[in-house]
Amino acid sequence: MNNKTSFKELVVWQKGVELAKEMYRTAQLLPNHELFGLRSQMCRAAVSIPSNIAEGQKRKTMKDFEQFLRIAYGSTAELETQIIIAESVYPDISFSRTKELLEEIQRMIPALIRKLQPSPAINY
Repeated sequence: MNNKTSFKELVVWQKGVELAKEMYRTAQLLPNHELFGLRSQMCRAAVSIPSNIAEGQKRKTMKDFEQFLRIAYGSTAELETQIIIAESVYPDISFSRTKELLEEIQRMIPALIRKLQPSPAINY
């Protein structure tokens, strides 16, 4: 990956945006009393994922990018926890598409981090 690549070209960022939009759609199904509770928390965590990927990609160094990818990865765990809670409290609401996207992103971020790390030199 080079610095000329836009974050918008990263599939993981695209999936993150899709996840955030899906989270907003699903969160609308939560009761109104969750507006400033679980609904707000879930949407913020979902938005944080592609936001941190984008911010990290715009940073000057690969080390910075890796750090922001780790922050985005942490937000996936936060969102996963909130979904687990929401599913137990509101079993009639389906989070299946949100979980599919989240699981895909949770596989993609570590793979991207590994790809960014320098490969060991081969001595002949």
